[in-house]
Amino acid sequence: MSINFKRLVSTSSALVLLSMFFYGCASPTKYYWGQYETIIYTQYNEPGKATPEYQIEKMREDIQKAKSQNKPLPPGFFAHLGYQYLLAGKAVEAQNCFKIEKKRFPESTVLMNRFLAKIK
Repeated sequence: MSINFKRLVSTSSALVLLSMFFYGCASPTKYYWGQYETIIYTQYNEPGKATPEYQIEKMREDIQKAKSQNKPLPPGFFAHLGYQYLLAGKAVEAQNCFKIEKKRFPESTVLMNRFLAKIK
């Protein structure tokens, strides 16, 4: 009985790669996305349906759900929430959100500082 090592190695490699692929698809995401993506989609595709007040309410619900699941919110979440607060005329809340975004995602510092400077 002869063993074909090349075929065995290539089959084993393929199985390992395939299992890694399926593990990656099945693993939970790092961030809690909640309704964030749906809100953004609705905002651009059905203007007027996703008012700032509606978005603020849904995003605040997402904050609570993310906390209960001990998951962080995705990049841009607090920046978007801050913008919605600005549209609703709540400058202090907007500033707080921009500061949170800057703290959680330092790569957003330049943009968040610009937003903060415009509010003052």
